[in-house]
Amino acid sequence: MCGSVAYEVDAEPGRIVHCHCATCRKAQGSAFSTVTNVPHDRFRWAKGENLIRGFESSPGKKRYFCTQCGSHIVAERAGTGTILLRMGCLDTPITQRPKVHIWRSDCASWFDPKDQLPEWQEGTAPKT
Repeated sequence: MCGSVAYEVDAEPGRIVHCHCATCRKAQGSAFSTVTNVPHDRFRWAKGENLIRGFESSPGKKRYFCTQCGSHIVAERAGTGTILLRMGCLDTPITQRPKVHIWRSDCASWFDPKDQLPEWQEGTAPKT
């Protein structure tokens, strides 16, 4: 968000998922977290690596964030060989669409992805 941290990936993103687990909801402050994975060996920090801090949110899983602005940038589960990218942090346009909602058993009671809600193009209701 602040522009102090950047990374590069030399691989196509994996499957895009919306994760509804309680840990993702708390980490993102939202109903779910949208992520994709890439091979760890195709990921590299381009700038600001010294500003990244990690937190083990569950056994074997670390979430990494920027110490300047607090943005959650990536996560990593030990032994998988992949990095989870937070889709909201990407600058590169992605044409793929999310494939699945995971951890719906743990979802926020106030959110249902099947709800059809009005859409506003900006932050306020359109003038009628």
